[in-house]
Amino acid sequence: MVMLVDVLAREKNVPREIVFGALELALASATKKKYSDDIDVRVQVDRTTGAMESFRRWKVVPDDAPEFLPAQMLTLAQAKEKKGDAQLEEFIEEALEPVEFGRIGAQTAKQVILQRIRDAEREQILNDFLSRGDELVTGTVKRMERGSAIVESGRLEAQLPREHMIPKENLRVGDRVRAWVMKIDRGARGPQLILSRTAPQFIMKLFELEVPEIEEGLLEIKSAARDPGVRAKIAVHTNDRRIDPIGTCVGMRGSRVQAVTQELAGERVDIVLWSADPATFVIGALAPAEVSSILVDEEKHAMDVVVDEENLAIAIGRSGQNVRLASELTGWTINLMTQEESTKKQEEEGSRVKSLFMERLDVDEEVANILMQEGFSTLEEVAYVPINEMMEIDAFDENTVNELRSRARNALLVQAIASEESIDGVDPNLLQLEGMDTQLAAKLAAQGVKTRDDLADLAVDELSELTGMDAERAKGLIIAARAHWFADEPAAGPAAQPTAQPAPLQQKGIQ
Repeated sequence: MVMLVDVLAREKNVPREIVFGALELALASATKKKYSDDIDVRVQVDRTTGAMESFRRWKVVPDDAPEFLPAQMLTLAQAKEKKGDAQLEEFIEEALEPVEFGRIGAQTAKQVILQRIRDAEREQILNDFLSRGDELVTGTVKRMERGSAIVESGRLEAQLPREHMIPKENLRVGDRVRAWVMKIDRGARGPQLILSRTAPQFIMKLFELEVPEIEEGLLEIKSAARDPGVRAKIAVHTNDRRIDPIGTCVGMRGSRVQAVTQELAGERVDIVLWSADPATFVIGALAPAEVSSILVDEEKHAMDVVVDEENLAIAIGRSGQNVRLASELTGWTINLMTQEESTKKQEEEGSRVKSLFMERLDVDEEVANILMQEGFSTLEEVAYVPINEMMEIDAFDENTVNELRSRARNALLVQAIASEESIDGVDPNLLQLEGMDTQLAAKLAAQGVKTRDDLADLAVDELSELTGMDAERAKGLIIAARAHWFADEPAAGPAAQPTAQPAPLQQKGIQ
């Protein structure tokens, strides 16, 4: 038996101990079938002589255990009768007489051993692949299972799901295919690599293969966005001024980018120059459209991009493709508009800010206009921007500046107190959800949504209608609210105590 174990371990390239473990499990499974009760059996095989010993086991559980299986468990009192120093969670064993295995028992043992060996062999092959640090798999489609392709690369098998294939390509058995390793699925059938040909990381890895400068560290792909099979955008950057990032990726007569395009079933690739300045990056990402002006809102992580009528259709792209990919590439929400729409929005925003200053600071239109012209748009800026910056405004003297700052702080204090009162009765755990703020909580409370469960019961469109937020943010909030349904611990932390005094605003520059 020991000799056979050694042969099997070498043949399957798995550790000898795993084969012994599979053998012991198989013998235990076959032994259990000789008994009418569902007993727990442990088999021990001597690693040197091959001698086999069988034991019946009982687990020691509390006297009031909710689930008690007499064939596999003993209460603590029963266990102490067998073994005086028995402890909870301990196993008590009794030796079993050797049993003769019939044909069925031998067949059962064989199936268990083969399955365990196959799982161990697959795990070993997978570990060998992962140890090399490869992120791309190149292989042949071995078979199709429910629309997914099983890709064979040497001794490695991986799955390419239907939803991760490029839509317009039709893979068949025998086709050569290359894909990015998305994750490892450790399901009931053993560990398996899950591949993707639609992920942005796939196109980034393809360019790494085609562009040696990336592997050498001279060039870097910062991000990528794809509409699989149709169009993609990648952002490239280099710290070496001697290298043209875009030209390097394109290659001589477009050879490098064409090689990537052919692998992606004709997917058109736009190469964009990455910039640390978000506005410059967005302008490049919207190419070939020409941008007239751009306004950055860092708080909302959004940009209002103004283009003329001729460039609007180009900037939007077919079915919104260009602006969507640019948004994914840069990570910013991009709002495209014409000059007329931009002017109208600015007028509406200016009117809102002017009304805010006139109402909350109790000033006339002239003072409100001066504040707006100096770049102030919120009460927090008036209250907490350093006094020396406000003193530079020619139209204001020291007394006026101090009075405006005092009124702004009083208005913020009143607003904070009102917010605290408006969320009275709201579950503190709701306030601690990621993406939740006091203003939003107050708006939800007015609609009767005061707990995490109230929020979790809403649909995305319902939350969007109640609050006016976009669908993506509404979806994120609902997922966060439902998280505690699927976890042992609450999703939110301890209750936070709202403060009546607003927190000081960080210093902001004034244009």
